[in-house]
Amino acid sequence: MHEISLCESLLDIIGDCAKRDGFTRVRRIVLEIGPFAGVEISALRFAFDAVSKRTLAEGAVLEIHESQGQAWCFECSQTVPIQDRLETCPLCGGGCLQPSQGMEMKIKELEVI
Repeated sequence: MHEISLCESLLDIIGDCAKRDGFTRVRRIVLEIGPFAGVEISALRFAFDAVSKRTLAEGAVLEIHESQGQAWCFECSQTVPIQDRLETCPLCGGGCLQPSQGMEMKIKELEVI
């Protein structure tokens, strides 16, 4: 389960921010995760609860926003919204799409004290 390593990396980033900005607790973390990031949301929540124990993020609310994917259509040369890599182009019905957005996992907000 790579969600554990994602949570460990998330806590490393938060720890670096705490050193830089001088906070000691995290109350809320807002993440944005794309549909093609390869992250199982329920597994990420479970891993976060386990990994954050005895850290400055213990007990923090993990808020996850799922973003929409986008792809470039090779047939109509347009950027289109998609939620699944196997979708056809919603504009022309073409089947040759290259995802261009939706692979990311971003920290959008930290509520700290």
